[in-house]
Amino acid sequence: MNWTQAGFEVLGQHVLWIDLAGNAGALATVWLAIRRTIWTWPVQFASSVLLLVASLQAHITGNALKQAMFGALAVYGWVRWVRGTRNGETLPVRPGTLRERLVLIAVMVAATGLVAWFFTATGWSWAPWPDAYIFVGSAIATYAQGRALIDFWWIWVAVDLVGVPLAFTSGLYVSAVVYGIFFVMVLLGVRAWRQQYDNRRLEVATA
Repeated sequence: MNWTQAGFEVLGQHVLWIDLAGNAGALATVWLAIRRTIWTWPVQFASSVLLLVASLQAHITGNALKQAMFGALAVYGWVRWVRGTRNGETLPVRPGTLRERLVLIAVMVAATGLVAWFFTATGWSWAPWPDAYIFVGSAIATYAQGRALIDFWWIWVAVDLVGVPLAFTSGLYVSAVVYGIFFVMVLLGVRAWRQQYDNRRLEVATA
């Protein structure tokens, strides 16, 4: 057994160490995002590499592509947040405008259909529609996070609702449990970012 298949048994199921380590990094990424720290992005990059390998081992092509995309978007988000926190300023989070929200929804619907068609045509995924939905939703959520839009938390809620059952049926039990933990952390993130936005508005109004 090579290092990518190394793991341990839990209730008769083989748990990959790389899946465990990658998801621990993913959880850390969410916690760091709640705190709006720049370390969110390098940690996300590292966890994406580990989960990319785990997904390839489980033959979940859509999830593997998602992790590769996360690596690229981590670089994008890192650059955006560095610019937004220059001179020691707090990251200026905000809700998306109506136009931004409509564009994100339209892109998510259209891109999910296109990616699902691609997965079906190539046979890259045994569950093309949920795989495509998670792939596209994750991309849009991470993009919106890079732009410091509070709405990105709600997109993650929608992704988690599909991600949990898909991970279980794919044998990535650690990922499934982590998706459930994500759901709780995402709700905490919405509250934290909204509070920070409201406090900044109050400071401006009373200045």
